[in-house]
Amino acid sequence: MRILRSNRHKYCADGSFMKEFILDTEVTPVFLEFLKHYGSLEMLPGLGEGFYKFEKTDCFSIKGFLNESSFEVRFKKEVMEFTSDFLYSILYCYQNGKPDYTTLNRRDAALMERVKTRLHGNKS
Repeated sequence: MRILRSNRHKYCADGSFMKEFILDTEVTPVFLEFLKHYGSLEMLPGLGEGFYKFEKTDCFSIKGFLNESSFEVRFKKEVMEFTSDFLYSILYCYQNGKPDYTTLNRRDAALMERVKTRLHGNKS
C-alpha cells in the first residue's frame, strides 16, 4: 500500500493534527487484520457499512470505511514527527497481502520507546 496524496491538513481544537490520506488501493478486511497487531481496532456498524476505527495509543487514530481507498488520521501533536513515519511504515510493510511483521515489530518497539520518553520523560 502506498499513499498517493494527503488532503485537508488541519489542527483540531484538542491540538491534534488531522489528515486525509488517499491510497493506491482499497482498505480490505485482511489489511485491518494486519493493522490490529499494532493497536486497537473497532468496527462501528451503527455509523455506516464497514466503518472502522483504529487507535494506536499515544500516537494516532485512523477512521475510514472498508473497500474505500482513503482514510482519516488524527495525530497526537507532541509525537507527530515520528508517529507519521510509523504510519508510512505500516503501509510500506503491508505489500500485496504479505506483511513484513519482523521489520514493523522492530519499528513499533522503537517508536513506542520514543513516544514514552517524549510524553512521560525517562520514567520506567
